[in-house]
Amino acid sequence: MTQMGMTAQGYPVVGESADAARLRAERERLAELKARASVPDRCGPEIIAQPARGPMVAQAPMGLIPDGSESGWKREHLGYRGRDHARQADAFDLMELQARRAAKGGEVAPLFTAAQVGAARRYAMLVERHDAAGMRCSSVEAQRSSGGCGGGSFMDTILYEGDVIRVMRRAIGDGVAMAVRRVRPSARGARVGIRDRVLVDSVCLQGQTVSQVLEAHGWADKGENRAVCRKALCAALDRMALARVLVDEVKLGLDG
Repeated sequence: MTQMGMTAQGYPVVGESADAARLRAERERLAELKARASVPDRCGPEIIAQPARGPMVAQAPMGLIPDGSESGWKREHLGYRGRDHARQADAFDLMELQARRAAKGGEVAPLFTAAQVGAARRYAMLVERHDAAGMRCSSVEAQRSSGGCGGGSFMDTILYEGDVIRVMRRAIGDGVAMAVRRVRPSARGARVGIRDRVLVDSVCLQGQTVSQVLEAHGWADKGENRAVCRKALCAALDRMALARVLVDEVKLGLDG
């Protein structure tokens, strides 16, 4: 007996067998993955779409070039043949996109400043690279004693980046972004407190939005909770940005 297939929306397809329905559903799933991983057109055809990499966003490479005017410089697009760079989308891109969709075409202010997003992405890059570099040898002492783990410049970079990570994490602090009032467990429900460090790591390292962090800790995803949680995240990112600048200034002073 031929079984009737179903569409992705759950409607039956007359005359389609179950095997054909599964094959069609798999093709639709792969097509959706490829569509999400597509590279923006203005980035050029040389960048290949890779579904495992996730969604990509275009980023205009801007720089200063001499123009012979009184100021001597002008800001111009520096991409090859006018093309943009492409980078992997993160939670900040998704949150900004969700805010624009919620505005339904109206004006919406950025949720985060450029300095805050820069600090978040710098932190994520440092943690990822530092953790990957740690696999080359079992410990810092082993890297210092073994010539096969790279030269002094490699070790200097690893140690410096480790210092930056530690300073940025100290800047995050031990504060609580979302605190649970002291009430009976039956009244509190499944909510648990969200510490600043957990909030920052969830967004920056795990790619979760503020809404996803709230839901993961039992909080309702509503405007008031999002505003409080986002405010705590922005404050932590501001502290991290300042801490990184101070570390860089100290390093420049020592090198000089």
